[in-house]
Amino acid sequence: MEKVKIAGINIAYVRRGTGNPLVLIHGYPLDHTIWDEIAPLLEADFDLIIPDLRGFGQSDLTEADDSIVDYASDIADLLSHLRIKRAILAGHSMGGYVALAFAREYPDRVSGLALVSSQTIADTPEKRDGRYETAKQVIGHGVHVVTEAMTPKLSSNPRIQEFVRGLISKQRPLGICTALTAMAERPDSTDLLQTFKFPVVIVHGDADALIPVERAREMKLSVPQAHFVELLGLGHLPMMENPQEVAEALKFFVKEKV
Repeated sequence: MEKVKIAGINIAYVRRGTGNPLVLIHGYPLDHTIWDEIAPLLEADFDLIIPDLRGFGQSDLTEADDSIVDYASDIADLLSHLRIKRAILAGHSMGGYVALAFAREYPDRVSGLALVSSQTIADTPEKRDGRYETAKQVIGHGVHVVTEAMTPKLSSNPRIQEFVRGLISKQRPLGICTALTAMAERPDSTDLLQTFKFPVVIVHGDADALIPVERAREMKLSVPQAHFVELLGLGHLPMMENPQEVAEALKFFVKEKV
């Protein structure tokens, strides 16, 4: 991985492929490696930029109370460092929240947006309280609290469960707690989605145990022109469960000549 200093911290990223810039943003509590199986299927069509969000993977931690906008600002600064004016953003789960924040803050820099196993609605009060409670447990008992709770919900595939169990266990407690707080306080983006002039792709597995597929169907109803791909039998990590189908969904941007 390469690293670039942004806002005083090192952000790690992988860059591969040729074509229109496509940023693949991982979800919580993971890192860039969730895209490893799909990247070879996309690199002939896209200039892939695959970062670790701050506090995850090989990117630095920060002691600040970061917001979703801070993660988005890191992406903007990374693109500026790479001299990329506009890019497609594909965000998985929390990465979708980051992509939406990027589109809100930097609309002129977005040529397309893909939400993979994500949603636009804000947390309910109960969900918000749950995130803060999980953060307290992580501080008191360590990352294994999240590892045990999240692994079976991310995928029912034993191979993928083994992978994510190891991946989550390597993340740092502060990075996880910061992300939980940022997600809890993120704004509702439902109305924002309807304002986009660029192509939108929605990809969701109908067996997602973390974000129900109904959230994706609601987004499609809100934005009828969006390209919607519902993947039968897939859970919260479709890019790992069936990378070919997800890659084909993202290649919609090639057909649209973004």
